[in-house]
Order: sequence, then structure tokens, then C-alpha cells
Amino acid sequence: MLNRALALWRSTHPGPSVAVTAIAVILGFSVGLETWRLVLLSVAVFANQLSVGLSNDWLDAERDRAVARPDKPVALGLISTTLVRSTALGCALASLVLTVPLGWGTVAAQVAFLGSGWAYNLGLKSTALSVLPYAIGFGSLPLLVSLALPTPAVAAPWVVLTGAMLGTAAHFSNVLPDFEDDHATGVRGLPHRLGRKTTGLVVAGALGAASVCIFWGLYPPTLQALVGFAASLVLAAACAAFALTQPRSKWVFRLIITSALVNVVMLASAGTR
Repeated sequence: MLNRALALWRSTHPGPSVAVTAIAVILGFSVGLETWRLVLLSVAVFANQLSVGLSNDWLDAERDRAVARPDKPVALGLISTTLVRSTALGCALASLVLTVPLGWGTVAAQVAFLGSGWAYNLGLKSTALSVLPYAIGFGSLPLLVSLALPTPAVAAPWVVLTGAMLGTAAHFSNVLPDFEDDHATGVRGLPHRLGRKTTGLVVAGALGAASVCIFWGLYPPTLQALVGFAASLVLAAACAAFALTQPRSKWVFRLIITSALVNVVMLASAGTR
């Protein structure tokens, strides 16, 4: 039983699930959500991300078996696709039900966020439109937070655009480690069509664009915002340099993560702005 539970947990893509939930918590705290609203929102977002991660392993089970993915419990036969599918559907339903007390605007944003993740897993990942679910999903995250306020508010356009740019960077960086396996199983999303080097450059450009959006939203900027903006641009430039000269280097992904964290901290500093 314990082994099955651990295998199921591994199938949720726990790293990204926790990271996205942490971003929601940071944004919710920065706009002053009441404790109960923040807790409910956090659990709802976590359920959303668990559902998307599980649906990915369920729908990609045959592909993962074909390339013997060692990090996929379903492909290794440690857990059944039926259990993964049922849990994915249960988490999806829970994520929607949990947002109802936060208002129907929040539910709508959750539908967009959840639906984009499922749309990617159901087939968009293998098309030239593969970036859209990430851009829409991450773009809707600030709306999910702002609409959860006692007096619902629509997040500023620059914040939504920042989310979309971070989502774009997340999609292209997420594909980088799996280029060969994806090619072997016929996955041909936008990054695969552009190639590894161009994918790295797109990530750097998207992160730089996110920084510009945040800087614009924080204008006139504080000293901390200026430092963060400069640091994020340096990191984006370094990412571009590694993408061009050493596209397989682990430093590309490390720089991507660091730059994304800087952007999230800058975004959180905006608070109700």
C-alpha cells in the first residue's frame, strides 16, 4: 500500500505541482487574502496541479513505456493506469469544488487554468500550438488570485502578460531535457520544431519579457525592483549565451529556474498594485 502511494505521488509531478502552488501562495499573501481564502486557494491550486500531472502520466503511459522512462511509475509497472486516471479526475473535480466558496469568477479562472493543462496533455503538446496551454494557464493564475478577494478584482493586464510569459518560459524549458525521448515517440510541439538552441533562446526572451512587464507595472520602481530587474536581465542574457554555445548544459535549466524565481519575487513585491 505504501509503495503504491509513493508511486502515485511520483506520478503527480510533485516538483512542478509544489512550485506552482507556492507561486499562488506568494501572490495570495502579497494581495492580502484572508487566511481561510488563502488556504482554500492553495489547496485548490495544488489539486489542480496534481490532476494535470497525473493526467500526463496516464495519457502518456504508452509513450513512456516505449522509451523506458525510469522516472514514470506507470511505465515501470509500479502503479496501474486506472488508479492514475481515477485520481486525476478526482483531483480535477476537487479543484473546482474548492474554488466555489471563493466566487464564480475564481471558478472560471480555475476552469481556464485546469482546462489548459488537460488540453496540453490530451494532444496540444504534439502540435505547433503547444505553448498556448502554458501561456493561458499561467496567465490565468494571477486572475485566480485577484478574483478570490472579498471584493473580486481583475488582475492588471501587465500581470496577466507576465504570467503568460513565465508560462511560455516554463513550457520551453520543460521540453529541453526530453527532446530525444519526445522525438522517439512522435511528440512534435513548437519547441521540437524550432530546435534545442532556438528553444533556449525563446526561454531567455520570455523571461526577459516577463521582467520588462513587471518593471513596467512597478514604475516608478523602488531600489529593490531596479536590482531585481537588472539581475533578471543578466540571468536571461546568460541563459541565451548558454543556449547558443552549450544547449545541453545543465546550466541552462539552472539559470532558467533562478531567473523565474527572481521574477516571481518581483511580481509579489507589487502587492495590490
